[in-house]
This record gives sequence, structure tokens and C-alpha cells, in this order.
Amino acid sequence: MLGNILMNNPKILVDRTALKMNRKRAVDSGGYFLHELAISEVKDRLININRDFQSIAIVTGLSTIWRKAFPSATVIEDNENLNLKRGKYDLVIHAMALHWANDPVGQLIQLRLALKGDGLMIAVCLGGATLNELRDVLIEAETTLSGGIHPRFMPLAEIRDLGSLLQRAGFALPVADSSITECLYKDFYALLHDLRAMAETNVLMNRTKNFSKRSVFRLASELYQKNFSKSDDMISTTYEHIYLTGWAPDPGQQKPVRPGSAKMRLADALRSKETRLPD
Repeated sequence: MLGNILMNNPKILVDRTALKMNRKRAVDSGGYFLHELAISEVKDRLININRDFQSIAIVTGLSTIWRKAFPSATVIEDNENLNLKRGKYDLVIHAMALHWANDPVGQLIQLRLALKGDGLMIAVCLGGATLNELRDVLIEAETTLSGGIHPRFMPLAEIRDLGSLLQRAGFALPVADSSITECLYKDFYALLHDLRAMAETNVLMNRTKNFSKRSVFRLASELYQKNFSKSDDMISTTYEHIYLTGWAPDPGQQKPVRPGSAKMRLADALRSKETRLPD
């Protein structure tokens, strides 16, 4: 769990230089469908909020598609220290980059400080269910052929951990939810190609710097086809988007009702007959 790991261990997990090189190669690759899904969802949420945001900042490592989606926004690179002006924005979007942060709590705190009072923060990142199938087959293939495994995957956070990080960062009215997307690929290698095009490949600081053996990928491909294929011989891959929403604290905001302070029973308010549940 990313949050717990980073809270208890200050060791740097992500090689930011390698991440930037991957993103540079991914520019104009067209492999942005995960970002497109995130943009569509973020826009839907903003429509439902029904507020006119005048000063918008977007924190991301792949600026092209987000700048196109929000042309009036200021786009900020997702460095560990964000170039955001304090108290300037009424909306900040952390766009598909929080899962690569060495200090996600620090990133969220910086977002809160950049907001005006009652300003909105929306963060979207990849969650713990992402690429579970790929993890399984690579672990099994390496264990079978080498007797051990190399660090290949960033430990992505679960939704409950990210929700607690929102509270730690000082946001009011925090909400965390997720969306699961199943994608189909013609084979194992098509999946790997897509991950490179999205700049979502291995940039762990302690990754092995040697090329992996071809036999590992051959076996992983066979295992993937055996365990996660569909009826039309396509293989299935899971992606999880986690969405975090929080507001900069402001005296005029709604406050949660104190537990036990209700003046009426729910059954009376609904004008329904209360019945006992079976044991």
C-alpha cells in the first residue's frame, strides 16, 4: 500500500529521471486512453458541481492531452516540489501522476495550500487493482525460471489508504471513489507496447538495470493467454482509476452533523413502519 510504505519508509521509490525519459518518449504516441477516461470523468464531476472555476491549475506529467481538455488552465509539471502559487487557484487537478509520487501526502498538502478558501481539488491516479493480471504472470514466470522476482511494479495504493491521505493533508469534505475498466488486447506483447506508449512502465529506483530474459516474457505470455484469455482469444487487463475530491477549508462550508444529534427517528421521517431484522 503506497501510502503506508511512504509514511513509514522515507526511501525514494521512483527514479524521476527515468520517468521523465519515459514520458518524453510517450509524447504524441497516441497512447492516452487512460488519460481520456480520467478527463471525461473529471469533466462530468465538474458539471455536477455547477460552479464557475476561473483560476485552474493542472498537475501532470503528460501535459498535451490535459492542456487540450482544459485550454484555460495553467499546467504544472508533477515534480516533488510543485510550482504552484499559494492561495491562487479555485480548482486544482492532479492528473494521473499521484501514483508516481515519492511523497503523495506532500503533493496533496501542496495542492491544498495552492487553493483559495473553499477551492476544489480533484486528483485521479491509478489504483491497486491496476494490472493485477500482469503482476501475477510475471511473478509466476520469474519464480519458475529464476527462483525469485525483480522489482517491476510500483506498489499502487488502495482506495482506503488514499482516502486517509486526504484527511492527513487537511482537506475538508474528503471523498475517495474508484472506477474499474477492463481492456482487451490481442496478446501479451500488445499490452506491454501500450504501457510504454502511456509511460507507465517500470521506473522503480531499485529496478534491475539489465534486460530481462526473453524466456521470462515467453512464459509470462503463455501464462497470460492460459489464465486471462477471453473466448475470442483476446487477453483481459484491469485498470483502476481512483478519484480523490477535497475542498480547502473555509468557515462558510457545510459541517458534518454531530453523531446522535438528530431530532427525529429515520423511520418517522420516512413515514414507514420499522421492523426487526431476522437474526
